[in-house]
Amino acid sequence: MKSFISKFIFLFAALLISSCKQNNARSSATQSPEKNEIQYAKGLELYKRKGYSILKITHPWPGSTTSFTYILQEKNGVIPDSLKQYNRISVPIESVVVTSTTHIPALELLGVENTLVGFPNTDFISSQKTRKRIDAGKIKEVGTNETLNTEILIDMAPDAIVSFGLNNSNPTLDNLEKSGLKVLLNGDWNEQSPLGKAEWIKFFGALYGLDAKAKTIFSTIEKEYQTTLALAKKANQKPSVLSGAMYQDQWFVPQGESWMALFLKEAQSNYLWADTKGTGSLSLPFETILEKAQKAEFWIAPGDFSSLQEMNNSNPHYAKFKAFQNKKVYSYAIHKGAKGGILFFEWSSARPDWVLKDLIAIFHPELVPQYTPHFFEKLN
Repeated sequence: MKSFISKFIFLFAALLISSCKQNNARSSATQSPEKNEIQYAKGLELYKRKGYSILKITHPWPGSTTSFTYILQEKNGVIPDSLKQYNRISVPIESVVVTSTTHIPALELLGVENTLVGFPNTDFISSQKTRKRIDAGKIKEVGTNETLNTEILIDMAPDAIVSFGLNNSNPTLDNLEKSGLKVLLNGDWNEQSPLGKAEWIKFFGALYGLDAKAKTIFSTIEKEYQTTLALAKKANQKPSVLSGAMYQDQWFVPQGESWMALFLKEAQSNYLWADTKGTGSLSLPFETILEKAQKAEFWIAPGDFSSLQEMNNSNPHYAKFKAFQNKKVYSYAIHKGAKGGILFFEWSSARPDWVLKDLIAIFHPELVPQYTPHFFEKLN
């Protein structure tokens, strides 16, 4: 009896140890390593392993409960069975279709803009470097974001299509995947912190096998941003600021937790709607705006207007604001590409240090004497 019990205990212990080893092996294969290469971006995770990387998009659209995992497989890289359920992309890629102008700067900063072969509505692209390739016929029109041209994309067969989703219904992207194309969702537009948006260059760095270069570029931007942030803290006062403009019968201002509101805060200004909750836009009647912001010292980003006269023609009530009367209205809409695309929409998320310094030059010009702005210009 004792012998039976001893054997039972031995077998049970052996099974337990074996089970633990299997669980540990399974865990090590399926769990991501501790080091996430991403520091600021909330919707992106990147884990490097020998022969492959794990790229996770954890916040593809607002309120999303769905995440996407992509395995970026290097040449001769061995993927464990536990990860074979996920979409695999062979890297480095050599051709790409992107669908947002915010993707263009990453390609140019990494020096891989020549791999771009398609884009929906190329008129939106402002960059002179990429526009030359468009004019030379090297970048094809692929429809619109809502209805990408499946036939053209299948015929082009790019190594990757980088798109974005507004919700969990993306039938066009689903059809492209069913056709055998590699589609990745990019959620850079959901990031609310300036450095969080900029860090998405590491997404493209991973696709091109240029992780080290992407890290160096981002580190430079991070350092410039932090240096500019420290400079702003030397300001002696915080001027009051209004933002936004009328659309139809409502005025839209950035909510207090939004990307733009954070810039205004870090540029040491008193944004009048800084205490509101939310990361989008707040819709308010004109009378509410006038009551609160009529005496605001500065007016930042009044829509796509490029002159005070254009603003006045659109709505004579704009002239009631002190900032308008004192010609302290600053717009990002002056700097445009050859086809009318606005440079700010394309490059601001990639270079938050430029945006912050522009705003400091507006609110506290004594801190950055003889600075030439990249985006914001005074309207005349």
